[in-house]
Amino acid sequence: MKALNLYGKQDLRFEDASKPMIENKDDVIIKVKAAGICGSDISRYGKLGPYVEGTTFGHEFAGEVVKVGPEVKTVKVGDRVAGCPAFYCGECDSCRKGELARCENLHVMGAYHPGAFAEFARLPEENVIPVPDNVDFDTAAMVEPSAVVAHGFYRTNIQPGAEVAVIGCGNIGLLAIQWARIFGAKKIYAIDIDDAKLETAKQVGADVTINSMEKPAHEAVAKHTGGQGVDLAVESAGSPITSAHVLALPKKGGQVVYLGIPYADINIERFYFERIVRNELTVLGSWNAISAPFPGKEWHASLHYMSTGQIDVEKIITHRLSLIEGPETFSKIINRDENFGKVMFYPEI
Repeated sequence: MKALNLYGKQDLRFEDASKPMIENKDDVIIKVKAAGICGSDISRYGKLGPYVEGTTFGHEFAGEVVKVGPEVKTVKVGDRVAGCPAFYCGECDSCRKGELARCENLHVMGAYHPGAFAEFARLPEENVIPVPDNVDFDTAAMVEPSAVVAHGFYRTNIQPGAEVAVIGCGNIGLLAIQWARIFGAKKIYAIDIDDAKLETAKQVGADVTINSMEKPAHEAVAKHTGGQGVDLAVESAGSPITSAHVLALPKKGGQVVYLGIPYADINIERFYFERIVRNELTVLGSWNAISAPFPGKEWHASLHYMSTGQIDVEKIITHRLSLIEGPETFSKIINRDENFGKVMFYPEI
């Protein structure tokens, strides 16, 4: 089969790879129909991290079951499924407490386990989730990033009627806007420095868009909230700047949840850091997309709201490409040669 394999920093190759076979009694072989590029893929492509040289890359995907092991009971050949790429050890203290996202030995397909930028992928049965008939493969391939966002929202105590600010309107931020509405937000503020992203944010449900290059985000939010701030601020960019600025968005006693992973050291100015103390903020980190019972409510809720249309990924996907375009696409993304939203690969074309 054909696949995109990672050999080193910015060394991604479109080449032949061994087609996965049934190796364990609970294995499921999936014909990949759609696979998306994640922000963590870009980071690993540029900086590496845990991986095996030559491993097939990618972990956000959906497809059709083509073969199952003898003990598989929950899916069958022909089923349409999404793949959960996370592997937990089940033995560490976090796993024993049911805190699977905090597993000490957590790893993801596309690093040590062959990934999804390929014609076929192999996963254990518990990592394979049936997809409702009215959810297409593009949407199903985005269950994983949706579950990442849902995991963060479940960490908060957001209540219906809350006001929510999302800073960073990339793929995760655009999903966060939709999850804020699902959790009952009455008003959602989208913050970014890119007007095109802000326009998309409006299309997926933001009530107010703020370009923070024109006015400090906290001043704009304060103006809209009578000087109070929001109940919940979501950081979804992972930039050194937004990681600080998000702290000035909530009202006194409000919450901040970090969904973005900083790509550089963070130096927080006193003005922003003091907001944690003086406003008695609750600051939450959120990691991964799984919980117990595995893969977690984040996955099942994502598929439910995708089936109802409350999570719409169509406006988030900007590029639909074949695998052979993978090396060039990753190069363009990391060198900022072109503006990309969610990129979806189709191994069949």
